[in-house]
Amino acid sequence: MIRKFTTAATTAVWAATATALALAAAGAAPPSATAQSQGLQTAVFAGGCFWSEEKAFDGLPGVRSAVSGFVGGHTAHPTYEQVVRGGTGHMEAVRVTFDPTVVSYRALADRYWRTIDPTDPQGQFCDHGPSYRTAIFATADQRADAVASRDAAMRTLRKTFTTPIVGAQRFWPAGAEHQDYARRHPARYEAYRIGCRRSERLRAIWGDAAVG
Repeated sequence: MIRKFTTAATTAVWAATATALALAAAGAAPPSATAQSQGLQTAVFAGGCFWSEEKAFDGLPGVRSAVSGFVGGHTAHPTYEQVVRGGTGHMEAVRVTFDPTVVSYRALADRYWRTIDPTDPQGQFCDHGPSYRTAIFATADQRADAVASRDAAMRTLRKTFTTPIVGAQRFWPAGAEHQDYARRHPARYEAYRIGCRRSERLRAIWGDAAVG
């Protein structure tokens, strides 16, 4: 997986982008008619490498699907190459479709925090750059649970998080080659996970509650 590393301007870019994201929720795409008819809901989390975020949610009781993609940018139908090259404003993210009668949005948000380092504004682990920033993209109905989840997680770590909670925006699925990557290419994914020291660093932050 191509990795984009931090430039000296990353922090400033993130601060400006976070402000813009907080004001821009109008582009959010509604759940599909099929999902709505089945009573399903969606949650969107940006957490660095979308292979890892997808793996963290896929197969959980109540989760119907976890899709890797991009969110938060200004380019329609972005490709992976465009996003990692920079300039589109997108972040790698996962869209989780779930049955709220089995698993709550709050439970998914609680899990999300434990898949990331929420104190790093410049990316995640070995992945640095604008497309690897973290954020929760919450609908108006989800925001209170997202905030409560963040506040509880901050109390647990006794640290201030830099991961913002912003309005829901349009999610663009990534190409088929990125979907179910950890399951389809376990050896390659393990090489990435170990090389990135992902699990080691998550355990250092979250202890036994770490996911990934």
